[in-house]
Amino acid sequence: MSHAGAPSAILLIHCPDRKGIVISVTEFIYKNGGNILHLAQHVDPEQGVFFMRIEWDLADFAIPRDKIGEYFHTLVGARFDMRWQLHFTAEVPRMALFVSRLPHCFYDILARYESGEWRVEIPLVISNHPDMGPVAERLGIDFHHLPVTADNKAEQEARQLELLAGHDIDFIVLARYMQILSDDFIAHYPQRIINIHHSFLPAFPGARPYHSAHARGVKVIGATSHYVTAELDAGPIIEQDVVRVSHEDAVEDLIRKGRDLEKIVLARAVWHHLRRAVLVYGNRTIVF
Repeated sequence: MSHAGAPSAILLIHCPDRKGIVISVTEFIYKNGGNILHLAQHVDPEQGVFFMRIEWDLADFAIPRDKIGEYFHTLVGARFDMRWQLHFTAEVPRMALFVSRLPHCFYDILARYESGEWRVEIPLVISNHPDMGPVAERLGIDFHHLPVTADNKAEQEARQLELLAGHDIDFIVLARYMQILSDDFIAHYPQRIINIHHSFLPAFPGARPYHSAHARGVKVIGATSHYVTAELDAGPIIEQDVVRVSHEDAVEDLIRKGRDLEKIVLARAVWHHLRRAVLVYGNRTIVF
C-alpha cells in the first residue's frame, strides 16, 4: 500500500519485451508530477514477455484519476502493445465469502477483517449450509443459505450471481466451499475467485486425502491457493506452503496441521490480491 495511507495508483503491465519500456512508463509518471513508491519488474526470457508493477503517489499528479488510463494507453501502452490494469488504493475492494461447514478458513478471514488487518469490505457470505449464519450476522454481514443439489444448481448459481451483483462484489473467496462452480459462473469472475485446498492433488484425490497420505507415510503436507478456472483445481497458483510431518503424526495431527496451513496460505493469497500484486499470464501468476 502507499505511504501514510495517501492515495496512490497501481499499474500492472505485461507486453512483449523490448528496450525502453521502463523509461517510458517512469517518464509518464514523472512528467505528470507523480512520485514512484514501488516498482517491480520481471522478464520471462523464454517467452520474451516483460512484466511490471508500479505504484505512485497521486497527491500532485497532473492527470485526473478518471483520465489516467486513457492517457497512459495513448502515450505509452499502445506503443508497446501493453496489456495493463489500473487500480487505485483509495478504492476499498468488496469481497464475498463462500463457505460450507468447515469453519477454519472462514473464521481466520473474519478475524483479519474485524481486526482491521485488511482494508476490505465483506458485505456478503453465501453458504450451502446454515451453520455459519450466526457468525456472519454477528458482524452485520448479509448471510444467504443456498443449498445446492444436482437438480437446483443452475437456479442457485443464478441467485448467487444476482446477490453478488446486488452487493457490488469485486472478488470471491472460497473459504472451503465444498461445491464445484460451473464454467458459466466462473466466466462472470475471471481471475477474481480465490480457492484453497490441500496440496496432495493429484496424488491423493478424493474426500480423505489425509488418510491416504498418512497410509503412504508422507513427510510433508501442503496447501495451495489459486484462481478458479473451468478446469478443476488447475487455475493459476497464487500461494503455496508446506509443513513437515513425521511417523509420529496421527491422521488427526495431519488434518490439524493441514488446516492451519490452509488458513495461512489462503490469507497470503487474499493479501496479494488486495495489494494488486498478482499478474496472471497464461496459467501462471507473477506475484510482485
